[in-house]
Amino acid sequence: MARPYAIEKLKGFFGEDFDYDLVRNKRIELMEKYVDEYGLEKKPYSDYTLKYLKDNGYKVALATATQTDKAKKYLKRAGLLDYFDEIVSAHMVKHGKPAPDIYEFAAEKLGFNPENCMAVEDSPNGAQSAISAGCVTVIVPDMDEPEGDVLNKVYKVIDNLSEIEYLLRE
Repeated sequence: MARPYAIEKLKGFFGEDFDYDLVRNKRIELMEKYVDEYGLEKKPYSDYTLKYLKDNGYKVALATATQTDKAKKYLKRAGLLDYFDEIVSAHMVKHGKPAPDIYEFAAEKLGFNPENCMAVEDSPNGAQSAISAGCVTVIVPDMDEPEGDVLNKVYKVIDNLSEIEYLLRE
């Protein structure tokens, strides 16, 4: 979740005195330590799906809240960096997810209108961002299942990334 939305949400849970920066910095420290020690867990079929997209001439962008350098570092470590034509970070746009800015910019960087792009998301906030941008939006649920307005506006909810190939063939 983009910083402004996260601050607002967490202060709503814990009160106005909640120290977002302290908690965020600790989370970053712990995550870096974890990644250094254990590496990153890739989503099932990520290699297969990204290879399929590359081999079939699809352009691929990552639209992430993570800073660009860190995202590239993680993708490289996971062996996935070369599959992406563009890495677009929330730090490059005015408003992060769930606003549409990041998907609009990612589409622009790829040379497309958002309506001609498929966005694959794992969170309701990300899906809302893609929907608002006008992308054909597919959700592969992670920690939160889509519901309500988001669920009614997505193209499909799929179980895993391997299903992307079949959706593109439709």
